[in-house]
Amino acid sequence: QVQLVESGGGLVQAGGSLRLSCAASGRTFSSSAMGWFRQGLGKEREFVATISGSGRTTYYADSVKGRFTTSRDNAKNTVYLQMNRLKPEDTAVYYCAARREFFTTTLQSDYNYWGQGTQVTVSS
Repeated sequence: QVQLVESGGGLVQAGGSLRLSCAASGRTFSSSAMGWFRQGLGKEREFVATISGSGRTTYYADSVKGRFTTSRDNAKNTVYLQMNRLKPEDTAVYYCAARREFFTTTLQSDYNYWGQGTQVTVSS
């Protein structure tokens, strides 16, 4: 079983930055691709970013490309989402997810484990 715990959410003004962290435990972290997803109020959960087990491959949603960066530290079993130039439309609960495979995917159904989520609120 894998446990994922997100942290780093909060309230920030538009144009500001936040860094989310997701600490994982329970299995070999470096063999797991990780993903970030978000769900705004009244919206469906959507893909944000994904990173391969080695960290060499990343992929982003068009809406965050150039503003968000995901990275990982396998020695610390932690994945990060650096969010810059935040916009009010980035307001959502952000979730990290892990899959049993090494390679990235944007599909929610391909992820096996999910964190509890952390709230990010961007004020205008």
